[in-house]
This record gives sequence, C-alpha cells and structure tokens, in this order.
Amino acid sequence: MLNAYWFVIRRYWPMLSFGLLTVFFGNFGQSFFISWYGASIQEQMGLSAAAYGSAYATATLISGLLIFFAGGMIDRLPLRVFLTLAALGLTAAALVMWQVESYLSLLIGLFLLRFCGQGLLPHTAMTTMARYFSDNRGKASSIASNGVPVGEMILPTLVVALIAMLGWQASWLAIALLIPILYLPLAHTFLSFAGPGETDAQTTAQNQPANPIPDGSRRTVLRDRRFWLALPLVLAPPFIVTGLFIQQGTILADKGWSPALFASAFVVYGGVHWLSSFVSGALVDRFSAIALLRFLGLPFAVGMGFGAVLHGPWVAFLMMAIIGIGIGMMGPISNSLWAEVYGTKHIGAIRALLTSIMIVSTSASPFLLGLAIDAGLSGAQLLLVMGAYAAVATVLAGFSYKTR
Repeated sequence: MLNAYWFVIRRYWPMLSFGLLTVFFGNFGQSFFISWYGASIQEQMGLSAAAYGSAYATATLISGLLIFFAGGMIDRLPLRVFLTLAALGLTAAALVMWQVESYLSLLIGLFLLRFCGQGLLPHTAMTTMARYFSDNRGKASSIASNGVPVGEMILPTLVVALIAMLGWQASWLAIALLIPILYLPLAHTFLSFAGPGETDAQTTAQNQPANPIPDGSRRTVLRDRRFWLALPLVLAPPFIVTGLFIQQGTILADKGWSPALFASAFVVYGGVHWLSSFVSGALVDRFSAIALLRFLGLPFAVGMGFGAVLHGPWVAFLMMAIIGIGIGMMGPISNSLWAEVYGTKHIGAIRALLTSIMIVSTSASPFLLGLAIDAGLSGAQLLLVMGAYAAVATVLAGFSYKTR
C-alpha cells in the first residue's frame, strides 16, 4: 500500500499538491473553523445563540442551493478561471468578516465563506481529482481530501493564537491576504507543473477512450432509481457528524462527558480520519467504490450504538475513533463512486448536485436534532436515532449500485 501511494505521489505530485492545498484552504469556510469565532461574534454584535444560529443556517442553506447552479460551471470554464473566481470569492468573504458591523453584513460574510470555502474550493479539488485520475482515483481523492483532517489538527491552534494577537476581526484580514499572496500563486504553479492525467495518457496509449462508462448527465443521475437508494447513505456521514458536533451539549450532559474530554476525543477522531482515508483510497482502487459503498454506514451505526449504550469517559474516545473510520471512508468512496457509475464528462455538474444536497442536509441536521431534543429525547437516545438512520441507509444502499 505504501509503495502504491509513493508511486502515485512521485509521478503526480503537482496535481496531488494542488488538490490537498485547495481542500486545505477551503477549511476557512468549514464549520469547525468558523465555530471558533461564534462566541466573539455574538458578544460583539449582541446576538443571541438563536439569532447567530439562524444567520449561519440561512447562509449555509443559500450556499447549498447556489452550488447546484454554480458548481456545474467547472465543466464549462477553464480550471484556472474557475479556481481563481472561487478563491477571490473566499477572499471577499474574509474581507467582509473583517469589516462586519451589521446582521446583514454578517449574513453576507457567512454566506460567502460557506459558498466559496465549504463549497466551491473542495468541489474544485475533488472534481479535478476525479477527472484527472482513473486507476489511482481513490488514492488521489484520499490525498486531496486529507486537507480537511490536516486543517482540523492545526488550524484551531493557529486561529486561537491569531485571534489573541490581532482580535477576531483583524484575523480575517490576515486570512484574506493569505489567499492571493500564498494560495493562488501556489495553486497555479502546481497546475503548471501537472502533466497529462491518467485518463489522457490511457486514451493516447490505446487510441480510444480510457473510460468505457457512458457519460451520464445530471438529468441521468436524477432519473436513476439506484441514485435515490444510495443517497441516504451518502448523506449520512456529514448529516450525523454535523448534528453530533452542533448538538454536543445535550449529548455531553447526558453522558457525563466534559467539553475538555470531548476535545481530546476529537484529536483521536482527526487522526483516525486521516488513517482511514489513507487506507480507503487504496481499497477503492483495488475493489472499486461501488463495492465499498455498502460498508460506508457501518462505522456510524456501530459507533453511535456504542456511544448510546456504553458508559464511561473511554466511550467518548471509542465512539469518535469509530466515527473517524467512517468519515475517512467518505471522501475516497463518494468522490470515486460517481465517476465509476456516470463517467467524467459531466462530473462537475454531478458533484455540484451532490454537494448542494449535502450542504442542505447539514443545514437541516442541527434543526431536526434540535426538534428531537425539544421533544424530550436524551443524548443517548439521540445517538441511537442517528445510528439507526445509518443502519437503514446501509440496507437501502445494498439495493443500489452493483459491481459488474
């Protein structure tokens, strides 16, 4: 496995570096990063938790809806142009957050962060990996998607230090400057060094298309019954993890876990996330994403089940480690699945469809789980409900895509 990764890295390091860097910079729009600013924003602007949460959910929902339309443009625009527009959008987001003074400007800043950071930059990276690679698509997706766990491990410490030195608003100016000064030059340099992709090389060598899979459009996907059977499972990881993190207060209180304990378990989660992604990428290239899809929901069903019925501080580490396995599987499997089934001609539009649905589902997750809490569900019962969802979704996905 290590030799296989080393071969891919040595041969395609410029494109892999581009993917990893682009996903990493997208972390500035991810929930785990923005969450470090929540208390400061509420305090300075005099917002209640409900008002701030409403702004965040609204920004995320609008972002998810617009990704559906904007994400498909990567199939029509040159990669460098699309990339630059997304990066400049993230720069604008940081500048708005630097100068935010009203609820409206906060809403605009959060929308741009979610749209360009959580949405367009990772979409650009993973679409490029799916299109550029074929035989090593799983490993490439794994390497690029590791920009998230790398960010989860190092950015919280950096942002806390940055806020302490500059203040929360001035720290956004520093982030805004990083993108045109550091990210864009590096990203364009990596693309300049990237040679022909695996699909191009195979097409030239064989004088025929490297991928015999008929290229399906977004309309083809929406008409495919198998897609709707697989969709609940594909949405399960982000839905469950978002709900777990946002509603962690209820779960921690019910389980008797302190925030410090859960923060320590989060470090374990990040490490396992990285390792699982590494292993899953190689397995996808060996067995196919279609074959591995049926196993995607098992870590969530098992992890949530253990978290619900077992007791003690050690259970937090066990639960988060098992969930980390599932989240690590998500990137390589999901990114490769659509290319395996529907080809790569319209992969940007197809991934935009999935990204849009996924963002909308993550915006709904805290709300739906909040309703469950208001209805009287305990933290343990909440974990059981999420585990049951993963189990049912796994069964449904078993009737979707089949290996040839």
